[in-house]
Amino acid sequence: MSTTQPAPQARQATRGARQGARPQADPRRPFRPDLRTSVVVGAVLVALLAIPWVLGTYAVMTFTKILIFAVLAMSVNLLTGITGLPTLGQAAYFGVGAYAGALTAIHFSELGIVQILVAVGAGVIAALLTGPVAIRARGVAFLMITLAIGEIAYSAAGQLHGITRGTDGLSGIPPVVVAPGMEGLRNQGYIYYYVLAVAILAYVLVAILLRSPLGLTLRGLRDNESRLRAVGYRTGSYALAAYVIAGGLAALAGSLWTSSQRFVAPGDMGFQVAALALLAVIVGGVGSMWGACLGAMVVIFTRDYLGQMASGHGPLLLGILFVLAVYLLPKGLAGGPRQWGGLLRRLRKSAAGEVEV
Repeated sequence: MSTTQPAPQARQATRGARQGARPQADPRRPFRPDLRTSVVVGAVLVALLAIPWVLGTYAVMTFTKILIFAVLAMSVNLLTGITGLPTLGQAAYFGVGAYAGALTAIHFSELGIVQILVAVGAGVIAALLTGPVAIRARGVAFLMITLAIGEIAYSAAGQLHGITRGTDGLSGIPPVVVAPGMEGLRNQGYIYYYVLAVAILAYVLVAILLRSPLGLTLRGLRDNESRLRAVGYRTGSYALAAYVIAGGLAALAGSLWTSSQRFVAPGDMGFQVAALALLAVIVGGVGSMWGACLGAMVVIFTRDYLGQMASGHGPLLLGILFVLAVYLLPKGLAGGPRQWGGLLRRLRKSAAGEVEV
């Protein structure tokens, strides 16, 4: 009896394609953190909860900004680090969410959950309208298209005076109300806890997404899109899904910004915001969500604290930070112990060389 065997090259190509397209981890495997991870996560949560009790008002407001910026950085990382689509356009959806949340608070409801739902819905719709144009490109072309989308949104926010009040911005936003019957949040500590709760929820949802088949497929899209397409995946649909989810996540950050600042202006969705969010992802580690959050903290701390100490030279410090991150920590702060060990070894060798000289 004779059987038809595929050629070795064909079997190898098919196996390689499937290995490149399929995720390496099993998404059905439950997440069981080890003891060290549990201790670190617990310590971080305790530190975050203790901030309003041990720090002053300005520091609490700064950490509130950090949390909001961390959510925006996760949105950028979902596209740049997970899907492989570097973006400079997430500030546009951040602004859409901020304006949607502000208009909802002024004209419809002061409830935080209503503002969040409306903002996320607006961000998703905006991403659905602009995403099909952006996802046709890859690499630098995608980056430029998203930059153009951000600039168009920035210009529209300044021109639509009847809705956004132009460059004057939307003010008079009432304090956010957590639940019906409660008073609005005016204390900075309560606002911080509100933002913290939503940010943690967003982080958990993103973590679940990344462990789902969709999240693992997005990684396959980043690693080898041609192989993914060769085994039958509709890569354009997955790229659009990532774009829309990232848009909704950025809009969520915008809604939190409105609730904390009670003011929104076109400058809140400008190029500087988009560039800082991308910088946070690079500093923290492209592809790592907790690294993006850590990068957001470093960027905001450098701009708001160290910049003031350096007589307002925050942009200069951010530029130096970017150069140092690229040369010393190419994998970012979340690069792992191997990268940090290599950096320490290089520093020791450099120091020894100086002593010998």
